[in-house]
Amino acid sequence: MKSHARAVVIGGGVMGCSLLYHLTRLGWRDVVLLEKNELTAGSTWHAAGLCTHYAHNPTVMNLRAHSVRLYQSILPRETGKAVSFHATGALRVTGNADRMREFRHVQGLGKAAGFDFHILTPAELKEIYPLAQTDGLLGAIHEPCDGYVDPSQATHAFAAGARTGGAEIYRQCAVKAIRRIKGEWLVRTENGDIRAEHIVNAAGTWCREIGAMMGVDLPVVPMLHQYIVTDRIGAFAELQRELPFIRDPDESWYLRQERDGVIIGAYEKNGRPWAVDGIPPEFGMQLLPPELERIEAIAFQAMRRVPAAADGGIKTVVHGPITFTPDANPLIGPAFALPNAWVLTGSSMGVMEGGGSGAFLAEWIDRGEPPMDALPVDSRRFGDYADRGYRVAKAVECFAAQFGIHYPYEERPAARRRRVTPIYERLKQLGAVFGSVYGWERPNWFANGRARATEPALSFDRAGWFGAVAEECQTVCQRVGVADLSMFAKFEVSGADATAFVETLGANRAPRLGGIALTHALTPSGGIHSEFTVTRIAEDRFYLVSAAAAERRDHDLLRTHAGLHRRVELNNVTRGVGVLGVMGPQARTVVAKLTDADLSQTAFPWLSAQRIDIGGIPVNALRISYVGESGWELHHDIHRQSELFAKLWAAGEEFGIKPYGALAMNSMRLEKGYRAWGSELTTERTPYEAGMGLFVKPGGEHFQGEAAMLRRQSEPGRWRLRLLDLQTAEHDPFYGHAVLRDGEPAGLVTSAAFGHRVDKMLALAWLREPSQASQSYQAELFVSVLGEPVAAQTLDTTAYDAANLRCKG
Repeated sequence: MKSHARAVVIGGGVMGCSLLYHLTRLGWRDVVLLEKNELTAGSTWHAAGLCTHYAHNPTVMNLRAHSVRLYQSILPRETGKAVSFHATGALRVTGNADRMREFRHVQGLGKAAGFDFHILTPAELKEIYPLAQTDGLLGAIHEPCDGYVDPSQATHAFAAGARTGGAEIYRQCAVKAIRRIKGEWLVRTENGDIRAEHIVNAAGTWCREIGAMMGVDLPVVPMLHQYIVTDRIGAFAELQRELPFIRDPDESWYLRQERDGVIIGAYEKNGRPWAVDGIPPEFGMQLLPPELERIEAIAFQAMRRVPAAADGGIKTVVHGPITFTPDANPLIGPAFALPNAWVLTGSSMGVMEGGGSGAFLAEWIDRGEPPMDALPVDSRRFGDYADRGYRVAKAVECFAAQFGIHYPYEERPAARRRRVTPIYERLKQLGAVFGSVYGWERPNWFANGRARATEPALSFDRAGWFGAVAEECQTVCQRVGVADLSMFAKFEVSGADATAFVETLGANRAPRLGGIALTHALTPSGGIHSEFTVTRIAEDRFYLVSAAAAERRDHDLLRTHAGLHRRVELNNVTRGVGVLGVMGPQARTVVAKLTDADLSQTAFPWLSAQRIDIGGIPVNALRISYVGESGWELHHDIHRQSELFAKLWAAGEEFGIKPYGALAMNSMRLEKGYRAWGSELTTERTPYEAGMGLFVKPGGEHFQGEAAMLRRQSEPGRWRLRLLDLQTAEHDPFYGHAVLRDGEPAGLVTSAAFGHRVDKMLALAWLREPSQASQSYQAELFVSVLGEPVAAQTLDTTAYDAANLRCKG
């Protein structure tokens, strides 16, 4: 075995071999893969091999689509190896009206992404799948480009292509220890040591063990999955063509042909985690004894829908582990807080996502940024709250909901209350209905005595909280509202080089003493990696605030950037600092009752910060607002939050103070056209494309991505983020809707909500610039909402207070 490599990939399943292959395609020659057993050992070898485009997120949809392209043509052509891809297409059937609406939503998302899904009537379904019974069905969605692949052949084809490209693969080479030594990774194996610049954990079923050696805790749980393989069935054998594989997501089964028989797989509601605290050392290419009683009721439902499937005897029962993360998406990207360490694991659909995932991570490693928005799959999207109890509970929940309907604003109940603020119980008394963001319990809305403080029934129709959110918006607009904003990620940067640190962090300049600036840190290609609110609290000290879900991503970014400045100290203060937002025309009056500070516009202007006492409690008061009303964010010692909240509440009672939640804040920020990181602001688009040019100050200290951002300004086919006024009173759009210009896909809605202060349905959407000078953004613009075209007009100004007078009042 060689002693040094540029990159070492640990794990010889489809994802690890795909990564190795794609690294060699990018010119990496000195790369090695280590496998403790044989290639495909773990979950790859016993996978059913289904490949689909269907997904609820553009990034995941594209990962799956690229896998299909690889298996169908690219991989066999470039390696000369057969992978046995069957381009059968796929069907999902339903008798559930909400499921049909979900199908139409995915169809619209696919249209925006360039993929064609067809909605079928029961009669059309019968034409495509004549062996299906259609009684009780409302329809189906047809995925014509889907199919299935031989997982073992695909994996070995990736391996062969990687070897041809110069990679080396060592089988029967278990990793025993991993250490960081002198700027490199030392990987100790039972066959010797190897040093590497980069290491990648693609260990699948064993990813937690490898993660522990690396020094990262991965929230992954193996769940046991079963499927039945039948012997010959005459009705299938006599067909002149291979039928699409078929699923009923409501009944939680899938069925595909396997030669002259079929495979029937099931996801039961009481899924069983396996080997949670460590995989047995001897486990490799084994299966577990069948437990057919766990899935027989689901299998019988499949046979009722496809009666011919009941004619075959059972040839084999496949029962083995597949990995689940807390949200059922894979973990792809940097390992938190570890230099040149990467993660490619945790996929419950490894063959389906493996080809595309390997290409995705290879490009990320090679170019220093992901090729698409990585947030849905970023390996750092969970924090240290994702402990054993959390990951097990969420994996069981995800397994049961593998085919669950994805409702807008759904909040799943497992493993909640991982992070709560001191006023959690007080907010609950006030009627708070909580959601979860990065482990934090965050009020979504307040029942306010109008209804029980429980989440309304999930629906694609107007939500049960609509009226309550309207009241919260009016409270903030007319009187004063208070919100718990403590979930933000928060960092302090100090030291002699702190100013240089901030000046080179992103596209904006460092604020003056007591000033606040919005800074976007960019990727090498000029996309938006992070958004920070930067407050200068001393000449050599800055306070940075970013999105809750970005905590680990931003901590990694700031840590790396700090390495370029010798005299800088970086501290993550998220847990210790609470934030209360006090917003509305009476906000100044309420806060003034509790402080001797001068809160006038002259003494405390917009976008400034001061250290003041409120009721004897020191706070950093930031004069900013995400809701378009005058007010302050009060950043304070979280241990005094209950006391501070009580004082503000008492002072505001005579002015009608009420709490408001995240849904009201979303409505109000859309009225102002304010962008949100993770929705509108992603690595795919530049600040200029996002309409954030006001916060770009090139020409000072150079920052990463500056030249690329400026160059993209003159490239054709640019995107622009636009605020849309949707001409509908019947639909409540949310996100992921295709935007059509003259009937053709032109963009995608990223956020939408009803603006209660302006009485309009609003959306932010990315629109590609018209290809012809004669076209305009206004030309026959429609948004496809659950299959229905909704007329839309672009707004040239914000829908509410375009002059920004209320914030500065």
